[in-house]
Amino acid sequence: MDVLQTERRGPAAWLWLNRPEVRNALNGELQDFLLKALKDLESEKNIRVLILAGRGQAFCAGGDLSRMEQASKTTRAKSKLEASRFAKLLYRMHTYPKPLIARVHGAAFAGGMGLVAACDLVVAAEEAEFCLPEVRIGLVPAMISPYIVRAMGEQQARRYVLTGERLAAREAQRLGFVHECVAAAELDARVEKFAAQLAQAGPQALARSKKLLAKVAQAPISPRLAAHTAGVLADVRAGAEAREGIRSFLEKRKPNW
Repeated sequence: MDVLQTERRGPAAWLWLNRPEVRNALNGELQDFLLKALKDLESEKNIRVLILAGRGQAFCAGGDLSRMEQASKTTRAKSKLEASRFAKLLYRMHTYPKPLIARVHGAAFAGGMGLVAACDLVVAAEEAEFCLPEVRIGLVPAMISPYIVRAMGEQQARRYVLTGERLAAREAQRLGFVHECVAAAELDARVEKFAAQLAQAGPQALARSKKLLAKVAQAPISPRLAAHTAGVLADVRAGAEAREGIRSFLEKRKPNW
């Protein structure tokens, strides 16, 4: 059985975590397959959006505890190498040039919540739950912490990291961690609507916008930042994609991307 299934639907590639018997717990194999899928799909021009989803009753219950127990018995160097693989995956997702949508149902716990935080858009079923239970078993949500803090803010992250309490989807939406919260029956339709919207945009513009957001998110507003943003626009405006986009708008037709 493939631990990761790739399904193409028009301009979107759906990446299905497929370890339902363990609620899609993240082991080394699944992480490697995710990294490979990201690499392969990056060069597919017809794929404009990626959607991360889970088979079975949960999105992702987090790390595989049996694997963690084995890692705890090995050398520190090997343990760090194992952890670095997940850190690499999260960074790859966060900096990926194509938009990523998290389709969340059931549990998105620990590393699973980290996967969600590394995506660009989050659509959750009303019954979905998020949780960072690491401290309750003597662990720390280390690799996912930068993405959790960025996605929900430091003050809310302090609460959910330190208490390990569960966060309902509606409350997660109120806090800004989830963008859309819908009935389970409407989940796929809402995700597909987002995917269609994203596919209408220029692919280079999306990649540049993601890079720009990462740059300005933590940067102080300053003349230096102003100069950088002006330079970005000047570079983009001179490109073929922008020229085609502006021309198609004026000619009232769809752009050719």
